[in-house]
Amino acid sequence: MALLCSSSGCNNTVTSNLACPTCKKLGLDNYFCSQDCFKKNYADHKKVHAIAKKVKSLPRDGISCPQDAPAEVKLSLPDWASNFSFSGSLRPTLYSPQRIIPRTIRRPDYADHMSGVSESEQRDKRNHNNIRVYTSEELDIEYGLRHACKMGREVLDCAGKALRVGVTTDEIDRVVHEACIERDCYPSPLNYYNFPKSVCTSVNEVICHGIPDYREVQDGDIVNIDVTTYNRGGYHGDLNETFLVGDVDDEGKNLVKTSFDCLAAALDLVKPGTLYRELGTAIHKKASKSKCSVVRTYCGHGIGSLFHTMPNVPHYHKNKAKGTMKAGHVFTIEPMINLGNPGDFTWGDNWSAVTKDGKRSSQFEHTLLVTETGYELLTARENEPIMTWNDHLNTR
Repeated sequence: MALLCSSSGCNNTVTSNLACPTCKKLGLDNYFCSQDCFKKNYADHKKVHAIAKKVKSLPRDGISCPQDAPAEVKLSLPDWASNFSFSGSLRPTLYSPQRIIPRTIRRPDYADHMSGVSESEQRDKRNHNNIRVYTSEELDIEYGLRHACKMGREVLDCAGKALRVGVTTDEIDRVVHEACIERDCYPSPLNYYNFPKSVCTSVNEVICHGIPDYREVQDGDIVNIDVTTYNRGGYHGDLNETFLVGDVDDEGKNLVKTSFDCLAAALDLVKPGTLYRELGTAIHKKASKSKCSVVRTYCGHGIGSLFHTMPNVPHYHKNKAKGTMKAGHVFTIEPMINLGNPGDFTWGDNWSAVTKDGKRSSQFEHTLLVTETGYELLTARENEPIMTWNDHLNTR
């Protein structure tokens, strides 16, 4: 693919080797479409130099280390965890340095933001109260929303095939990262509000937003892999699955199957005219029958040209979600189901959401389109328009 200009907001292709001299000295790979574009945007661009110099001078961060570091270093606790009060038995390790995305890949607005802020999402929150209706053109053009979701499915399938006893979640991150690049996609989680990795991997009591690290997956673990891809057309596709690794006990198997069934129960309601708040009741009833609980802190969301937007889709009973489904709405449903109580808190890494009681949690997610007669799973497996449980597909 053609190299894109490094000037903020410029999507022109680079046809020469016009590089910023200071960036070259700092080891940064930044090229520009023309001398005029470079000069015009230099005042903004030179901020990158200050950031790069600051990063190079930083001391050991206490959370990451090179992949060739000794095993005892890689498996040590991050600095934040040394005196942390954990609710369960899972412990984090260090993780690898952030992986690089080639400049040829289209990047969302937060990719190069120092704090990972999506300014387009912030503007959307301030200025819009309506749920976007996607047209057939936006869905079906070469790099449209349907394509982004298809790429997400392919990447998750690659990650799922790599998962097994003894593999590290950092290795799963590498697989996802490279699979995205191979498909000319940006891994949406990377630098989103400074999330350090290309995928979320949530193990056992981690509900969501787990950071891939050097810990090896153990026999009997349940592992959620949450993938989002951002394609050249500027659309996101989001999905996740929880996998049973090795010899998982019956309680764990029941939890994972219940979380699958909760998503299926919500999907059964999706059609024009359904109130978004109704989905939570269906999920609550299904979870309660299996003596499980529903996490209230995190919800499904609108998605497309923005990673997160309206509608909000709570998964719990008696919620106050606004809005009625219409054909052309695109959103995710992603119920997080706990074996114990629904309470959660966040680890000291500021990302990993875990159960308060240390018991396990499971989740499944799809991006879906509301149609005139029901819904379409945009992130479905090929030839599987309706979710179907298959032990083989979810066991590693």
